[in-house]
Amino acid sequence: MEYECNGISVMPTKLSPDDLFSLEKYSKVRSEFRIKVIEHKKNRVLHVGPNATWLFEDQLTVQYQVQEMLRVERIFESEGIQDELDAYNPLIPDGTNWKATFLVEFPDEAERRRQLTHLLHIEDRSWVRVQGHDKVFAIADEDLDRENDEKTSSVHFLRFQLSPEMRAAIKRGAAISCGIDHENYKHALDPIPENVRASLATDVK
Repeated sequence: MEYECNGISVMPTKLSPDDLFSLEKYSKVRSEFRIKVIEHKKNRVLHVGPNATWLFEDQLTVQYQVQEMLRVERIFESEGIQDELDAYNPLIPDGTNWKATFLVEFPDEAERRRQLTHLLHIEDRSWVRVQGHDKVFAIADEDLDRENDEKTSSVHFLRFQLSPEMRAAIKRGAAISCGIDHENYKHALDPIPENVRASLATDVK
């Protein structure tokens, strides 16, 4: 739910129960809301090479995930709703960082299992770079360890922590690059598309 600060519309960095639709209301608006989220995500997705997709999360993408979980699980009691919010709120950037869901994607399941053994620590070699500044490597999977000694996971959660100087440059329109520097997977976008850059710029303060 937005509020006003010095005449500027501001979105808080965490969702509260008041920001969510009730199950009854969501059943009525779900189709329209889903279309809105799909359009929104088009400006927040990066394909880093052929097998890596990053979705940069924000309040809207996280709200959609929470609403869907509540719908599927038929959760309507306040304690259960808060549990879902506690699980998903950490995915929302706080104004000093970007947060992304990272998917390692291979259509063939056997090929995916094989490749995951060759991509250990790929999440730690994921980076962003603001024009004029050094690369920022991801802080990955802070909620739990998603890989073992033999293979990585096909899903990771990334946090890119940005310095005040980087954030100021982003607000001024600096180009943004991203990539993965892994011995078995090296790909970069330099720069990222302007529509994604503009969307990510709204995440930083």
